Amino acid sequence: MSVQQTRPRNRGAQRVDGGRLARLHERWRPGAWNGDATAITVVTAGLLLIGLVMTYSASIVDAAEAGDPFGVFRRQLLWAVLGVPAFALVANLDPRVWRRLAWPLLAVSLVGLVLVLVPGVGITRFGSTRWLGFGPMVVQPSEIAKLAALLWLADVLERKRPKDGSLHTPAHLNVPALPLLGVLGTLVLFQPDLGTTILLALIIGAVLWVEGLPGRYVGMAALGGLAAIAVLAVIAPYRLARITGWLHAEDDPLGTGYQLMQSRYALGEGGWFGVGLGSSRAKWNFVPNPETDFIFAIIGEELGLVGAAVVLALLGAMFFVGLRIAYAAEGFQRTAAFGLTAWIVGQALINVAMVIGLLPITGVTLPLVSVGGSSLVSTLVALGILVAIARATPPTVTRLRPGGPRLVHSTGDDS
Repeated sequence: MSVQQTRPRNRGAQRVDGGRLARLHERWRPGAWNGDATAITVVTAGLLLIGLVMTYSASIVDAAEAGDPFGVFRRQLLWAVLGVPAFALVANLDPRVWRRLAWPLLAVSLVGLVLVLVPGVGITRFGSTRWLGFGPMVVQPSEIAKLAALLWLADVLERKRPKDGSLHTPAHLNVPALPLLGVLGTLVLFQPDLGTTILLALIIGAVLWVEGLPGRYVGMAALGGLAAIAVLAVIAPYRLARITGWLHAEDDPLGTGYQLMQSRYALGEGGWFGVGLGSSRAKWNFVPNPETDFIFAIIGEELGLVGAAVVLALLGAMFFVGLRIAYAAEGFQRTAAFGLTAWIVGQALINVAMVIGLLPITGVTLPLVSVGGSSLVSTLVALGILVAIARATPPTVTRLRPGGPRLVHSTGDDS
């Protein structure tokens, strides 16, 4: 009899637990799949596929010299195997989850950035100490810091938003933003990693601009940043060499201008349709870091102008759809969507501009395409959040209002 009495109670408990799980799933589900979510997913898949193919092609020479022709590709594929499920999971979570995780994520990134600088803990490669090892895995805390800074600042500014709906004042915006940039930027510069510091400034600047910071303040901050970069270049000979090599690459093609000249040769060799996938000559120890910083040069050589244009078109589609998602969202989600779009597309444009010679070489990689496990996973998570925001946002009519907030929304007829 005791067994018979126990079974109904177990079935009832199971029904209660099942109902609780169903309610939790319903609460944290972002919403129905829509066109913008599909577009971001397709663009992400396209860039990731191109990245994996070009990773194998661009890295095979260096990897073979290290003893395993498939070594670099295998590691990148493993990170993709980890990153794609993370993208799918994040895309199916309500964005409010990430608002709750903003503070813990910032704390984790700060701890990681400090640990990197501890002698004997951080891993040094290519003259910089940017990585932490966890068994066979190596992670880069500064990649986590980019996402954490964006989510934390969007959350803080949403909490500080005036209840009457008026704009933030410049002081209201700068009080959390400038200390955040100062702490994170200083820790990253100590690695040293000027490229990631610039990206942190770009992300924080984009968040402040969309939250209403007047353009003149943004311009002043940009000029101040350029002045700071100039000072950092003067006090670090290797940075000064990069700038002089950028400005006068032809004067020293085998020295300070070597990277840029070889990158230009590779792009020029590609012509319209390229020399063929796998047939690059530049990757045979001519273009440095062909699978990371200069993978776009290998794309241009092997796939030609057409292949490079496909990559740029995918980035353009990501920018367009990302802005549309941001314009349709509200509050924290609006700010996060705009910041995520500015981060990923802005980083890609900096990399492309560096490869073709419009900007000095800064070590910024091409998102989803260049080799780098931490960068790949963090970018996939960021894009998953963007998809979740698209799914969580109801259809809206969007307009821009001159002189007012950056984004103005209307859920109904404007009449």
